[in-house]
Amino acid sequence: MADPLSLLAVPNASEGRDQEAIEAIGAGFHPARLLDLHADPDHHRSVFTLAGSSADLPEALLGGAREAVARIDLREHDGLHPRVGALDVMPVVHLDDDRRGPACAAVLTAANLVGDELDVPVVLYGELATRPEHRLRANLRAGGWEALAARIQSGEVVPDFGPPRSHPSAGVLLAAARPPLVAFNLDLVSDDLELAQRIAGELRESGGGLEGVRALGVFLPDRGRAQVSTNVEDHRRTPLREVVEFVRVRAPVAEAELVGLAPEAAFEGFPEDLAMRGFSPERHLIEQVLRGLG
Repeated sequence: MADPLSLLAVPNASEGRDQEAIEAIGAGFHPARLLDLHADPDHHRSVFTLAGSSADLPEALLGGAREAVARIDLREHDGLHPRVGALDVMPVVHLDDDRRGPACAAVLTAANLVGDELDVPVVLYGELATRPEHRLRANLRAGGWEALAARIQSGEVVPDFGPPRSHPSAGVLLAAARPPLVAFNLDLVSDDLELAQRIAGELRESGGGLEGVRALGVFLPDRGRAQVSTNVEDHRRTPLREVVEFVRVRAPVAEAELVGLAPEAAFEGFPEDLAMRGFSPERHLIEQVLRGLG
């Protein structure tokens, strides 16, 4: 892209079924360019991958958040994926050290706009966390959005932007600046939820598994399969082939799925005999997508 400080953003909305709402939220992110949309009815979640300049992204993220707040009511939400907000997470992604500063500035500006204009509290996580207990998303999501609302009400969690209370229908927005994270799922041949949960527990770093891997075991009614759903936080230390090998030792895998985009290096040595659901390098590898923008 022309702007040497062009950034990616990967906002996640807690809506994966209502096509009209998903399209409206996606359109709300203008003038950022929509590179990819991954909507999942079982997780009841949509992941938007955007590209934009550090100047454009704050207003773009505010626009998408505005549509999400208007169209999503967490009190009626029943998806599998953990969530605390209508627009649940708002990470701005820096692909190299030169873009880290602009990424931080963009997400902080966007968080301030969301808090002020939409009356939605924003909590910073990851490297921008202002308290140690805010660093991990899992800590903030523990118990669901109602639990986080209660913790804000009690003063245990203090939002970094916006009101000192959860929004009644849109909850809380979590925001960060970070390097690329790979959201990667493996559908098992089995429909055994307990098997998927057991594998996820062994796979995640906190359970003694692979470094930088977060994992959940879920059942997908739409596909009739159990799934091991993962976030790989550092693909250089834990490439996707190692995640596949770990799971395959414990259960047959039907197919893999990438949510959003990933760096080319994440797929080094990836097993050729494993099908990737809806995957194409031109659409899903960050470097190839950005080259295609010209």
